[in-house]
Amino acid sequence: MAKESMKAREVKRQEVVKKYAEKRKALKEAGDFEGLQRLPKNASPVRLHNRCKLTGRPKGYMRQFGLSRVMFREMANKGLIPGVRKASW
Repeated sequence: MAKESMKAREVKRQEVVKKYAEKRKALKEAGDFEGLQRLPKNASPVRLHNRCKLTGRPKGYMRQFGLSRVMFREMANKGLIPGVRKASW
């Protein structure tokens, strides 16, 4: 389980990226790279990191479900994810 501060930091980054998205786009189109450098570091979407919605785990993230591999496996075995079944052959 990730620390609550790490989860909160990631949410804050997402808000900052959303806030400066239009300004970043305008500065990029104008070619004003000095203006881009004056923006906050966390305004860059490259700094975002996908995390599991339940545990906040940063590694083993499955985009399609928004979960880490560990939580995905647990939920799939319990039948909590519709349309997902354990393979057997």
